[in-house]
Order: sequence, then structure tokens, then C-alpha cells
Amino acid sequence: MEEERLHFHEMGLDDRVLKALADLGWSQPTLIQEKAIPLALEGKDLLARARTGSGKTAAYAIPLIQRILTSKQTVREQAVRALVLVPTKELGQQVQSMIRQLTAYCSRDVRVADISGKADISAQKPILMEKPDIVVSTPSRVQAHINGQNLQLQSSLEMLVIDEADLLFSFGFEADLKSLLCHLPKIYQAFLMSATLNDDVQALKELVLHNPVMLKLQGSQLPDSSQLQQYSVRCEEEDKFLLIYTLLKLGLVQGKSLLFVRDVDRCYRLKLFLEQFSIPACVLNSELPIHSRCHIITQFNQGFYNYIIATDEQGLENPARCSQKTQEKGKKKKNSRKKGKDKEYGVSRGIDFHNVCNVINFDFPASVESYIHRVELPMLTEVENALTGDSTHDSVLKPYGFKMEEIEGFRYRCRDAMRSVTKQAVKEARLKEIKQELLNSEKLKTYFEDNPRDLQLLRHDKDLHPAVIKPHLKNVPDYLIPTALKSLVNPLKRRKKKKNKAGGVMLSSFKVRSVIY
Repeated sequence: MEEERLHFHEMGLDDRVLKALADLGWSQPTLIQEKAIPLALEGKDLLARARTGSGKTAAYAIPLIQRILTSKQTVREQAVRALVLVPTKELGQQVQSMIRQLTAYCSRDVRVADISGKADISAQKPILMEKPDIVVSTPSRVQAHINGQNLQLQSSLEMLVIDEADLLFSFGFEADLKSLLCHLPKIYQAFLMSATLNDDVQALKELVLHNPVMLKLQGSQLPDSSQLQQYSVRCEEEDKFLLIYTLLKLGLVQGKSLLFVRDVDRCYRLKLFLEQFSIPACVLNSELPIHSRCHIITQFNQGFYNYIIATDEQGLENPARCSQKTQEKGKKKKNSRKKGKDKEYGVSRGIDFHNVCNVINFDFPASVESYIHRVELPMLTEVENALTGDSTHDSVLKPYGFKMEEIEGFRYRCRDAMRSVTKQAVKEARLKEIKQELLNSEKLKTYFEDNPRDLQLLRHDKDLHPAVIKPHLKNVPDYLIPTALKSLVNPLKRRKKKKNKAGGVMLSSFKVRSVIY
């Protein structure tokens, strides 16, 4: 007999919160929400393991809001009562957005501020002077405001949340976090939310939690083979570009796709290559302003774009090791190049990308953990075996059965396009995009706040065109299409195919697929 599920209205939540949940279309809580919310409302510290997309943001946000509403029935004094720490600026904006949705009917009583952005400390001081009830930020930014005496938590803080706790140390926040904890009161309620329970999380547990309840809910909620299929392709460098061109241009991979590459140069190289064939794509990397990055993710989720080329620059490596390698090389050019990069950038973990059909690892992940975080994969041991060649049974990574000889006719086009994408073209594209996005970022911050309709006109997948575009590459002649695919591919019909009503997203009947090159 199935155990009866607990519903939101049975949790003793404020009517305004219940109304906001109804507006979001949440009829019943997810497993992590069902287990975590009642325990949090009882005042217990929590250590919860749950994957991205399981609803863990709301699992801690709802108790924060409820406790603040309850507290304000007796104490009307305005103060910062909750602090949410995140490893990246993108996640900070996402958390703020979720809390604002949940406080839609009580926004005067529960105010939230995200201070993780790149704005000057002095520019954020007026926000903190108003003492928002919930502050969302990265540890380094909170510490900076404490040092500048803009934020005082010693007397008012009641709740602390550390989201994606397993990433905080790997993003280089260990010193900031330990320093920050010295400025918190002796007694407060704390939540640690994490996808994995590694050594860093155990260290945080000792630092932050007091007699916590542990929730390990990952196993029952992770995608199985009916939701996620994983393939690997062994191919040379040129074949990577040939394969991605034919898969996208012939529509063999349908729906919204994330393409992960290893660095920023690679990001623009792939974008310029796809531009040769009139395949538009956005780029996401650490050099773009935070406002642009978050706007790109929002528009992707709304169905404006089908392809995002994202860099996985952190690779979940130990930052100490990374800096050591940089010092060993001792090259000033490389050091100066990294100055423009945002160390608090990260899209391979914690960010909710909606309706994604394919995750394409154009470059092989730096580690097993990096791959897992890209696709939120459950079977760590099996994937590790598959990637290292130690598997003695059927691997979860199946060979992608694609006959490369069938697309040999496209190779000369691929080489034509690759010749046009020179180092100089990549450099120019990189500079042009950064200038363009810096301008967009200012618009997003000022003009578009007052003119939200115009925001829809601002796009991030425009052609950069520093490379020579050859018009004949735009169309695919019928004689090049392999005989086996002619029944599936008709370029003329595909161009006339109507977009899906829901924001123009081409929804596919295929399962989510992860492909490794």
C-alpha cells in the first residue's frame, strides 16, 4: 500500500504562500520538499542531498518565508533574518527569482535582495541599508560587505542556507566562508543543500550544522533509462565538427540542446563554425557580464533559442591546483587574459535549463564529476567505469551508432568552414561579443527595467561575422543527403516547419540524450 503524500496545505503554511504555490501550478510537493519543509518549520538543521531539478530551492525557500512571516506577527523591526549562500552569480539570480515568485502576495512583508552581481560594493550599500529580510549572495561578496560595514548579521540572523554546498570550496570560497562564520550569531538554523556528500560537505557540516537531520533522497528521484540515454562517439578533431554540423543541419538532433566546450576560445570557434551554415547559437562563458548571462538563460528557457554553447571552465578542479599550474607556466599573457574572467561563473551545476532534449559534450569533460554535473547523472560508479574503460558489464554509455562514411560528402564543406574560422576571427569575435554584451548589460540594468516589453527584442544569438561567410554553405543540396536519411530529411520542408506554440520550442518525442565526443 502506497504511503500517503503530504500536501502543501497540510504543512501549516501562510495562505499567501499557498496562493503563490497555486499560481506556480504546484499541486503537490516534490519528495525533497515533502520531507524537508516540515522538519525546517520545526526548527531543525538540515543536510539534504538532492539533484538539480528536484525542487530543493523551494524546499528551503518556503520555510524561510514562512518563518519570517510568523516572526513579523510579533516583531515588526526590519532586519536581515536569512542569508542564502551560493557558489555562482547565475544561481544567485535564479534563487532570488524563485523567492520573489513565492512571495508574490507578501512582497511587502518579505523582501529579498541578491547582492552576488558585479555591481560596486558602494552601489549595493543602499539596498542593504533597507535591511532586506533575505539576502542571497556568494560568500566573497557577503564578506566584502561585512568588511565595509554595510551588512550586520551578528544580532539579527536567524537562518543560514548554503546551496550547492559541495561546490563552495571548489570555487575557492573556503577562506571567505570561514571568515564569514565568525560574524554570525552563536545560535541560528542552518540548511546545507548538495548534490553529493563529499569531504567538503562533511567539513561544512562540522562548521555550520548543529545536530542536523540528514535527508538522502537522491536515489529515487534521479532519471532512469526511460528519461536519459547516454551515448559516446570516438572521433578525431575534424570529425567532431563534421558530426555536429550534420546532426544539427539535417535535424538529426532535435529540440533544445546544450553544447559544452572546454574554454572560451573553443566556445567562439564552434559558434563561428555553425554560423557558416546559418545555425544560430548563443554562447555562455565567464567573460560575459552577469546580466547578459542570466538573460540568455531566461530567454533559452522561454524558447527563444535552441542551442547554447557553454564553457565548463571550472571543471570542478581544486582552485589551488589551478593557480599552481598557472604560476608554473609564468606567462603574463595568460594571466592578463584571465583577469576578465568571472571566477563566480558556473552553468554546469545548479542552473535549471527547461525542456532540454540533448546535452552534447563537444569536448570531453575534465573529470567524471564534471560529466555528472553536466547531465545530473545518478550512476557515478558505472559512469566512472565507462569513462576509464574498467567496465566489465553493459556500460551506461552506449556507442552512438553513426556511420561516418554516410556523411563523407559533407566533409569538404566542413573543411571550407573550418578554414574560415581562423585564430584572428575567433579573437575578433570574442572582442565583438564582449563589447556587444557589455552594452546589452547596461541596457538590461537600466532602460529595460522600465521597458520590459523591449527586453524581448534583445537577442544574444546574432551572427558575429568576423569570419568570411560563404553563401553556398547555408543550404544542403539534395544530392549530399545520404540515401538512408532522405526519407527523414527534407531541407525545404524543414525550413517551413512551424514552431511549437509554447514559445517556439521544438518539442521532441525523444528522451533526453547526453553525447560525449
